[in-house]
Amino acid sequence: MEKWLIKSANIDFSTIGKTQNEKILYRIIANRGIDSKEGLDEFLNPNLSKLHSPESMADMEKAADILINSIEHGEKIRIVGDYDVDGIMSTYILYKFISGENPNVDYQIPHRITDGYGLNVDMVTDAIKDGVKLIITCDNGISAFDAIDLAKKNDIKVIVLDHHEPKISEDGITQITPKADAVVDPKRDDCQYPFKGLCGGAIAYKFVDYVSLILGYDEGEIVREYLEFAAIATVCDVMDLIGENRIIVYNGLKLLNNTTNLGLKTLISTAAIKDKTLDSYHLGFIIGPMFNASGRLDTATKGLELLLEENVKKAAGIALDLKNLNLERTKLTKEGLEIFIKEIEATKLYDDKVIVAYIPNIHESIAGIIAGRVKEKYNKPTIILTKSEEFAKGSARSIDEYDITKGIAFEEHLLNSFGGHKLAAGVSLPIENIETFRTNLNENSNLTEEDFYKKVYIDLGLPISFINQEFIESLKQIAPYGNGNPKPLFGSKDVKIGNMKIFGKDNNVLKVDVREGNEMKEGILFSSSFEKFQNEMERMGIDFPKLLVTGEEISADIVYQASINEWNGKKNAQLIITNFRIKEGDNNV
Repeated sequence: MEKWLIKSANIDFSTIGKTQNEKILYRIIANRGIDSKEGLDEFLNPNLSKLHSPESMADMEKAADILINSIEHGEKIRIVGDYDVDGIMSTYILYKFISGENPNVDYQIPHRITDGYGLNVDMVTDAIKDGVKLIITCDNGISAFDAIDLAKKNDIKVIVLDHHEPKISEDGITQITPKADAVVDPKRDDCQYPFKGLCGGAIAYKFVDYVSLILGYDEGEIVREYLEFAAIATVCDVMDLIGENRIIVYNGLKLLNNTTNLGLKTLISTAAIKDKTLDSYHLGFIIGPMFNASGRLDTATKGLELLLEENVKKAAGIALDLKNLNLERTKLTKEGLEIFIKEIEATKLYDDKVIVAYIPNIHESIAGIIAGRVKEKYNKPTIILTKSEEFAKGSARSIDEYDITKGIAFEEHLLNSFGGHKLAAGVSLPIENIETFRTNLNENSNLTEEDFYKKVYIDLGLPISFINQEFIESLKQIAPYGNGNPKPLFGSKDVKIGNMKIFGKDNNVLKVDVREGNEMKEGILFSSSFEKFQNEMERMGIDFPKLLVTGEEISADIVYQASINEWNGKKNAQLIITNFRIKEGDNNV
């Protein structure tokens, strides 16, 4: 069940727009939460000069002083990252920069399964043995209380660079941060930094930028060396692509398309996209998953080693390894998803408000991906659990209407550990507590049936006559697309869909003519949309095979993206139909 909603902006920029296309463009930008002329200018002109000064981040100056002092005294420095793309990029930025100033630096990225997330006591114990004098965490550390306490007791300085939410005290209001020498995290309540939505890689970039200026670097040098890695981290950590994130990604993509990093160039070539103009899609769905696969099925250190590699042959070998790991990850995910869907359907867990499914023999590293896919299928909060040693361990993904971490927190007495934010979490618990956990989550949930309607947010209703190449070209000013800045969605009512033809290697693409009055446009439905289209016609008793032969039309409301289709040197405007409502009673075919 779907609920279509027209976005309502807080401000009307239409008086600024001089042409029809500009008025529509500004309306779409306002739908992204831009509510001032200054914000509009920043969105349309995402120049690096509009980035905020790192100096306003709490503890930034203190962290810089500590690092510079360690560099000057040649102290042993260890960087502790995370096993996802953000963690890999953060570690690379810090290691590459610091190693240029002090060769007495190394890095450690936790193993997802054997170490778990972030800096831990065992890592600090190793650091003590290795004579480390400064630990810098990136993309983690804000919750590493015990590990940091141990480091401090042994005279190891600690700088935390993180973007996750600090822990809240028992009063439910006051933040608690670890007793590190410096804690740089924009989510701190006492941090005056204007933009709170940076990822770990962007904070590492900001830190390096600040330190480099003190050391006398040319700012352009830091941009050229590190911005593209902050951009990769931003997209792959699914940060909102507005404000500073938009500036970082917009400019980072320019650098990435001309990257001098051997490892990145080799990975891009291995992924068969070296002839493409890379955009946020390539980062989020091709390059990112290859780095992530190393952290899921092997060690994220492999992804970092690729970025640091200077030997062509070795880089090619690592890139191929990452590609193969991602293929294996894709296979495991497909098989695991099928097993979980079968279990959910057989036990009717889809009737629950919060789906909690446990299958012991699924690789725990893909639990989060499967949870996301199950959540998308049923549009319900989902927790996927598998066996990890003697416990159940897994990941949660949620819908906007349900704070999954808050729901899990009420059942803390049943758990070994948990952590996360509103829409995603990780959890570990005794296997014998799973049923009680499932029951309690559902009994304590205040979700209603309407909450499970899939929300489709439309930028505006738009007759298909507005869709032409000039209009579509104007929409490119909104890119790069991503979380918080999706491709614009338009809606048209009472159109006619006919002349249907099936295309694609796997016969999973449907090309149609879309008619609105005397206006005709080419429309296309890709795999999942096509499958839903077929299922809906079958449900309504419409003879789809007959339509393929006769070319007859059916009536529908549609939601679509506008794109340009280029074929054999010719370009034409095309509607990518994502959602539809076939009209009851209007179709007699």
